[in-house]
Amino acid sequence: MKIHEYQAKAMLQQYGVATPKGVACFSVDEAVVAAQQLGGEVWAVKAQIYAGGRGKGGGVKMARSLDEVRQHAREILGMRLVTHQTGTEGRIVHRLFIEQGVRIDKEYYVGMVVDRQRQRVCLMASSEGGMDIEQVAAEAPDKIHKVFIDPLAGLTQQQAQEVAQKIGIPAVCVPQAAALLQGLYRAFDGTDASLLEVNPLGLISGNQVIALDAKMNFDDNALFRHPDIVALRDLDEEDPLEIEASKHELSYIPLDGNIGCLVNGAGLAMATMDIIKLYGGNPANFLDVGGGATAEKVTEAFKLMLCNPKLQTILVNIFGGIMKCDVIAQGVVAAAREVRLAVPLVVRLEGTNVELGKKILADSGLPVISAENMADAAQRAVDAARSHAAVTGQRLS
Repeated sequence: MKIHEYQAKAMLQQYGVATPKGVACFSVDEAVVAAQQLGGEVWAVKAQIYAGGRGKGGGVKMARSLDEVRQHAREILGMRLVTHQTGTEGRIVHRLFIEQGVRIDKEYYVGMVVDRQRQRVCLMASSEGGMDIEQVAAEAPDKIHKVFIDPLAGLTQQQAQEVAQKIGIPAVCVPQAAALLQGLYRAFDGTDASLLEVNPLGLISGNQVIALDAKMNFDDNALFRHPDIVALRDLDEEDPLEIEASKHELSYIPLDGNIGCLVNGAGLAMATMDIIKLYGGNPANFLDVGGGATAEKVTEAFKLMLCNPKLQTILVNIFGGIMKCDVIAQGVVAAAREVRLAVPLVVRLEGTNVELGKKILADSGLPVISAENMADAAQRAVDAARSHAAVTGQRLS
């Protein structure tokens, strides 16, 4: 789950991280009132979408009068903002963040992610703030400094001070920067975040270190512990099909292909998409029904996949461990009948009650294409998609 910049900054403030003063707005008039309340002579008018690169796309503008605040707010609110992270379709801006302007002397980068190989949170920092960290890694990898944080000790003062010194924080500001870094780690750990990025971290006039931007993502599996974070969810920023999938506890991500995939387990889902590509096909989605799928859940999964107008075939690939193959088979039959499935259906079952599951499919009277293994399933799905496209006169993706 993601949240907006203004929400992330409010969260960081609770952990003692300094940020500029700002107000979230939903209209042009609110933006002008916010600037008046904040005071000062310069304001940043910022688009709020779940993507980086907003400034380069025209979604962040500086205003030096209330008239300019109004003008920029009018231009940004409602615009389709395209950045390197949104794709060509962009995102419609529904929210603004009006922030009090500050004079920036130097910009730095700070980020935190979970390093699953080391099983620790990795703190990354660089003197090259304002740039994409991937670009810094490619062009100047020696300018990225990393610390792998012991979960029992947390980010120590010594570690934080060393990082601040390595990225060139002035000596007089090192204690302040170290405290800010420790606050960022406490925020990351306390909210079960999966990503925390401050780009840029700014050194502003008066020798103050401050978070000028903030991006936070959270571990979906830990959200049950954080109803306050769940309440921040902005459905305008999410794909409607993904929202619908979440209502039924399905993990669904639409893709550009034409072979729908219904799989139990994220790893198997990824492998299924890979083998479809290997055999010359193109997956239409990632869809994990999890270990507790029911007939109702499978039916909803079919409905989601059928929303894709490019869909030519559905491939069901199930390994029955906790999930029994006969239960999945019953769900597939019920779903195919309810939605009046008109595209080829390839099913590969393996595991608990597999023979019973295959018998249910065979006795259903449905034109199910049975597969013996993953390779066979992928080949049959690709062939079926091509045949169906030829019959319907549609182009393959």
